[in-house]
Amino acid sequence: MQSQGEFDLIAQYFKRPAPSGMLGIGDDCALLSPAQGWDLAVSTDMLVEGRHFFADGDPRLLGHKALAVNLSDLAAMGARPLACTLAISLPRVDADWLQAFADGFHALSRDAHCPLIGGDTTGGADQIILSITVMGEVRRHQALRRAAARLGDDLWVSGTLGAADIALRLMLGSLPPDPARLALCRNALEAPMPRLKLGRYLAGVAHAAIDISDGLLQDLGHLLDASQCAADLWLDSLPAHAALQGLDEAVRRDALLAGGDAYELCFAAHPRRREQIDTLSRQLALPITRVGTLRSGSGLRVLDAQGQEVSIQRRGFDHFAAPL
Repeated sequence: MQSQGEFDLIAQYFKRPAPSGMLGIGDDCALLSPAQGWDLAVSTDMLVEGRHFFADGDPRLLGHKALAVNLSDLAAMGARPLACTLAISLPRVDADWLQAFADGFHALSRDAHCPLIGGDTTGGADQIILSITVMGEVRRHQALRRAAARLGDDLWVSGTLGAADIALRLMLGSLPPDPARLALCRNALEAPMPRLKLGRYLAGVAHAAIDISDGLLQDLGHLLDASQCAADLWLDSLPAHAALQGLDEAVRRDALLAGGDAYELCFAAHPRRREQIDTLSRQLALPITRVGTLRSGSGLRVLDAQGQEVSIQRRGFDHFAAPL
């Protein structure tokens, strides 16, 4: 049975007026209607303390990231946000923590035009557990599905790679302490920005897309499996974040290929779209780099500058591996 304390918590930290045309927090269900000729896109992600975020992390940044990683899924489908729901389990009620978390969550919610319209709260678990569902809309037949890549397509990556992975390693102590490097890359781990505008522009331009949450090799592998094709990835073309400069080559390579939490888009498009994508990159002031090509067969080869295949040690993040 729900307690009055739960309703007070929701009202104080999470309830906001719903946009016109929607029914938000306060009823048994929220109500929303996608526009005629559009499809509803829905995605859910869970974040667990100790596995996906540090227990002593900044709650405002966690509020931002919790929503950002879900919005990144909408971006990968070419969808524009409509609304979201939040389910949160707390060991205890900490007013300061909740206020900071809510501030970070609602700030991105406003910027992304993705209002919070429902959810649930509970206590009793010994760690914080967050589950967010985002809803968006994409024009019918224009969603960037993983299974739609075609032989001969170019592979592209937005932004830069590796920064979040290096920040995590520094914070875990698996790399020698380097305050200057951590300052350069920590924001990439704790406050990623979903590529929503890019995703919407790519709908109808690219054939397929995926967001890089668990590592480029792992996530690209999902796209290749769904599209039943293979790929060559050009190692020297991968866009490395400045935080990777001066690192051991093996560490640098692993961060680029297998580092998670990038939340950039990897997408496949016909070669005739190259000029259009380059123009889009300039318009958005966002690097978009051609990093490979799709071919027949199965599997994923990483090639060096001489065209030789590179040995791979790790492919990406395992959600069931050892916690932070």
